[in-house]
Amino acid sequence: MIAFIEQIEPKPVDLMGHSRGGHIAFRLAQQRPDLLRRLVLAEPGGDLDAALEPAGPAKPASPAARILTSIGRIKAGDIDGALQNFFEGIEGDGSWARLPAAAKQQLRDNVFTLLGQVGENRQPFCEADAMAILTPTLFIGGEKTKGSLPLVLRALSAKVAGARVAMIDGAGHWMFEQAPQRYAEIVTEFLAG
Repeated sequence: MIAFIEQIEPKPVDLMGHSRGGHIAFRLAQQRPDLLRRLVLAEPGGDLDAALEPAGPAKPASPAARILTSIGRIKAGDIDGALQNFFEGIEGDGSWARLPAAAKQQLRDNVFTLLGQVGENRQPFCEADAMAILTPTLFIGGEKTKGSLPLVLRALSAKVAGARVAMIDGAGHWMFEQAPQRYAEIVTEFLAG
């Protein structure tokens, strides 16, 4: 991503990342803030280090743990089981069964991208990482998103100086599909500011 953006003119650019892409966009902003004008992070994926973990007895399974479980199921030939595990970690129990057939097929068509995440060696987000983000940043979340993603959003947005947070009512992790107009309005307003 850095090499790609370095070739773009004019710079700096606005960068938006969702989920795994949000993790990548966050790391790019951390390493090369000179390339960015504004940063939009829609429920960035990843784990929190222990210092950023919220207090409380019940913590959802980490994304890394869910991905490893899903990868095991993919390797065993259980594609739908792998996707159900992954999807329900984000959207909640029973959400895979409620997903329309076309959306399920789109996920099946891309299931093998989960395998590539094993070797990424993604490090958990830490407080110093978040405090290193100097680019004006908007965090967007779906009010119905389950699992660890809302915890990551809250923890990071609290540590990124001047960060803005927008939550989309009635939407989950796929907020840009579930509430596209509202998502576009929020992003456009932030980028124009």
